[in-house]
Amino acid sequence: MDLSVSLPGLNLKNPIIPASGTFGYGREFAMIYDLGVLGGFVTKSVTLDARIGNAQPRIGEAPSGMLNAIGLENKGVEFVRLREVPFLEKQNTEVIVSIAGSSVEEYGEVVSHLTGLDCIKAFELNISCPNVAHGGMAIGTDPEAVAMVVRMVKQVADKPVYVKLSPNVTDIVKIAQAAEQAGADGLVLINTLMGLRMDLRTAKPLLGNVTGGLSGPAIKPIALRMVYQVAQNVNIPIIGCGGISNAEDVLEFLYAGASAVEVGTANLIDPWACPKIIDQLPEVLAKYRLNSVQEAIGKALPKKA
Repeated sequence: MDLSVSLPGLNLKNPIIPASGTFGYGREFAMIYDLGVLGGFVTKSVTLDARIGNAQPRIGEAPSGMLNAIGLENKGVEFVRLREVPFLEKQNTEVIVSIAGSSVEEYGEVVSHLTGLDCIKAFELNISCPNVAHGGMAIGTDPEAVAMVVRMVKQVADKPVYVKLSPNVTDIVKIAQAAEQAGADGLVLINTLMGLRMDLRTAKPLLGNVTGGLSGPAIKPIALRMVYQVAQNVNIPIIGCGGISNAEDVLEFLYAGASAVEVGTANLIDPWACPKIIDQLPEVLAKYRLNSVQEAIGKALPKKA
């Protein structure tokens, strides 16, 4: 069974990629399994300077998912270069670094600090985080701002650039096309949906940030719909993300037009989620008479005239 997928900059042995924000830099997971079994993984988002993130509490459960408002807490790009890159260089898998910023210019600055590193195979632009006051979703919901940040990063990046899109928009296709026209090498759909829960004891919002990003199985139908729509309107590859918990979920995203998938919340429920999905995938493909991942990609899309 051929599970391999080739994408710009990425030669994936299988289509399973742990998503940014749920895998750190891989250190903790490397203690329990060999990261070489993965197709690749996306690091925690990196900003120019260290960020302390949002007020506590930052995480809350929700029906069929969870809410988070971490606020891009991280130690900044120089810390990543000095502390995390030596670890990343030892991993036998494709490393994608997630980039975030408070302005269009900051995205380019962060990437410029990470060029020339062979262990980084691609950059993923997090222009869709709903939990920060500046940058993030504020950029990702405006086609012109999306195009601007992609052009900025493409000027300095020495690796392919993938753009992670926000579902908190009226027309996801317009945003995707803006990213493609500005030079994006691929898209990641989707990031979290904005949500809210109440603490009944205090009569206040549960999260310190008031709202948070909803992830998990609850958002899978929305993610699938957006992948399906965008796949029919762009000519660059899509990595699907949103509520994936098992190999059947993966197959749905492949049918909808994704070439690979990112697994997020499932890693927080079960640290072995990704290896388990990889183990399940050949059996699921065989069940539906498929001989490779490639055969499944876009199988549900309308045939072009």
